[in-house]
This record gives sequence, structure tokens and C-alpha cells, in this order.
Amino acid sequence: MPTAPPDSETAQANITKRIEDVSDWRGETLARVRQLIHDACPDIQEEWKWAKPTSPGVPVWSQDGGVCTGEVYKGAVKLTFFRGAAVADPEKLFNSSLEGNTRRAIDLHEGETINEAAFKQLMRSAVAANVSALAERAARKKKA
Repeated sequence: MPTAPPDSETAQANITKRIEDVSDWRGETLARVRQLIHDACPDIQEEWKWAKPTSPGVPVWSQDGGVCTGEVYKGAVKLTFFRGAAVADPEKLFNSSLEGNTRRAIDLHEGETINEAAFKQLMRSAVAANVSALAERAARKKKA
């Protein structure tokens, strides 16, 4: 099992606190997708990024690079995949940020459920895209 980064416990605590602070359907949704992420990718790391005076920060799940963020908005829980455009989405889970060349997102609204099997496969594919990108960078570096 990989060694957790030193701030891993802090990140986990921050994500748990965020879920608890949003005690309505959005907190429940974020908690559920968090569990699905870990079910799909047991080696994934939790991070807490972009905290500043005007924002408490954002949960980030990473494995061989950033995989996705989990943001809570008034009307949605948004999961933004860093390399979403490079990930096959046969079940059409991506429903937001579709116009970009890199990122894709899933907006979950109150009362909606997610296709859990398809979401887990999407997570595994997103991690695979990171591994592939690392390998490509290493190959280019080796040639240089």
C-alpha cells in the first residue's frame, strides 16, 4: 500500500467536515460519491486544495496526478475530472463542462442517482489516463 502524503489525514478530516457542514442532500451525495471513489480506486489519495480567505477549499482525489474534485454548490454537487476529455464515457455520465478540451464534469442535482457501476469504471479510466500521461511524459523525457 502506498505511503499517504503527510497532509492526508488533514485532507480526510477537511472532506469529512465539509460533508458534515452541508447536512442536506448535497452532503449525502458528496459522501456517497466519496465512498464510490474509494471503492473503485482503493489507492486513491484525498487532498484539500485551493483554500483561501474567500473559499474554504476543495476536495481533490489523486492517483498518479489529479483525478477529480468534488465541489458543493447551492443546486448541485459537481465532480470535475481533470482529464475527462481523455476518458471514455459510454454511459454519458459527464453532463457539464463538455465544451472544453481537457476537463469534463458530472453535476448531480437533488433527487438524482448516479449509475454506480458506470461511475466506478469512469474513475478507473480516469486513473488509467493519468498513468498513461505519466508514461508518455517519461518516454518523451527519455528521448530528449
